[in-house]
Amino acid sequence: MMTNIKKVLLVVLITISANGFSQTKTDALRDAKIASKASLEMDFETVLKHTLPSLLDMMGGKDAALKVIASTFENMKTQGFIFEKADINGVSEIVKEQGQYRCIVEGFNQMVISQQRISSKSTLLGIYNQADNYWWFIEANKLKNDALTNQILPDFKTSLEIPDDDVKVEPIEN
Repeated sequence: MMTNIKKVLLVVLITISANGFSQTKTDALRDAKIASKASLEMDFETVLKHTLPSLLDMMGGKDAALKVIASTFENMKTQGFIFEKADINGVSEIVKEQGQYRCIVEGFNQMVISQQRISSKSTLLGIYNQADNYWWFIEANKLKNDALTNQILPDFKTSLEIPDDDVKVEPIEN
């Protein structure tokens, strides 16, 4: 059961995304809030459009990722999964590093499954897609795993602080 919860958290956190037209902090915040709404509405097409392409490649491409995410959420839904909140609490200053505009997005997600409420404070790394004028996102905490980071973003270095996620699981009392 915790494996499914972790999968859902991973999918939610790496896929929160949004439409954008600029690499400014204001636009990144607006776009991240739009992404939260897309996550709550389980609009996976929109979510995957804004997922870092190298992560989609690791998942077997967009179509395979869409099937996995949709199937996982459908299975969780049959087990009573309810996505209660997906909020964006802030965006760091935008920095230009290694030829990319980047920021850290602070988020809060809350969901219920199997008589448990899961609350997660987490961060995403936003990378501005200059070619298409919108932001890609990836769960920032995953970048603390060097092997995974080398697959997703080879030679990645950043001055941005990537805090640890804070996940709480509480039983729901009737």
